[in-house]
This record gives sequence, structure tokens and C-alpha cells, in this order.
Amino acid sequence: KTKDFEGMKVPVKVIVDEKKNFEIVVGTPPTSSLILKELNLEKGAQKPGSEVVGDLSIEKVLKIAKMKREGMLSEKIESNVKEVLSTCLSVGVTVDGKNPKQVIKEINEGKYKDVLR
Repeated sequence: KTKDFEGMKVPVKVIVDEKKNFEIVVGTPPTSSLILKELNLEKGAQKPGSEVVGDLSIEKVLKIAKMKREGMLSEKIESNVKEVLSTCLSVGVTVDGKNPKQVIKEINEGKYKDVLR
């Protein structure tokens, strides 16, 4: 389950009941960390919106959305991809050379239906 997160900080919860039985719940790293890992970067843009630190393919965005699927609000992959795209915007990352807002608009227009299956 954590193979894709090798070398990253991963949130872990240890739940202990009154009988001292415990359960370990492993989360996923923040979306921004996964984006930066895909780009081999340590940090995002100092001025997102005016500074671009990297470019991801829509396929990489889809990969990140699938990795984060458990912790996301929606069960629809299209919505999960849009959530990742919003994070790309906040860390200064373009997608296929475009502003993530433009890619979200194109998804809404049905341009990426084949990719998002």
C-alpha cells in the first residue's frame, strides 16, 4: 500500500483501545507532496500564479488522483483529478503546458474523457 510513497513522510494513526489493542492506519501524503515528488522537486512556487516550477502530464495527474483516492471527498475519478489540478495551481505547476484552470475547463468540456476512464 505504501510502495508508491517510498522516501516520503506518510501520516500514520495508531488507535489504542482501553484493552491496549491497537490498530495502525496509514494515510497518504499531502497531494502537494505527491505532485512535487513526480517532478523531483523539494518545494513549490514562491509566487503561485506568476511562477511555474514544473509541468505534469495529465496521465501523471491521474496517477496522483488514484493514489489519493481513499482520502478524497468524491468517488468519481474526474472530480479527484480536478482536486489534484487545483493543488497543481497552488504549487505553481502546469499540466501539459497549460494553466490547471484551463485543464479543468477542458475536462468539463469532455476533452479528456478517454484519459479519465
